[in-house]
Amino acid sequence: MEFAVIQTGGKQYKVSVGDTVKIEKLVGEHKEGDKITFDKVLLVDNGKDTTIGTPFIAGAKVEAELVEIGRTKKIIVVKYKPKSRYLIRQGHRQHFFKVKILGIK
Repeated sequence: MEFAVIQTGGKQYKVSVGDTVKIEKLVGEHKEGDKITFDKVLLVDNGKDTTIGTPFIAGAKVEAELVEIGRTKKIIVVKYKPKSRYLIRQGHRQHFFKVKILGIK
């Protein structure tokens, strides 16, 4: 089973061909169905040998297709200070891209 470890949005993801992964929103204009290339590949394993980057592997790419653009469930952020009548509640919905991995090169 071939897999790779990519870095995007300040996080690292272990991906294989056919996987669907939720990642952080990418900079720029994108729409559903777009092809995305991840070039920050940290590790590639094809079952026999493993290639580890320092920190990235030169020339390695992971091809993906943008399946969905959305926002996660709302979380409540609370700031509270006791004995001072200070309470602030604020909601937040994080943007995400759902991508399907097409190939590891």
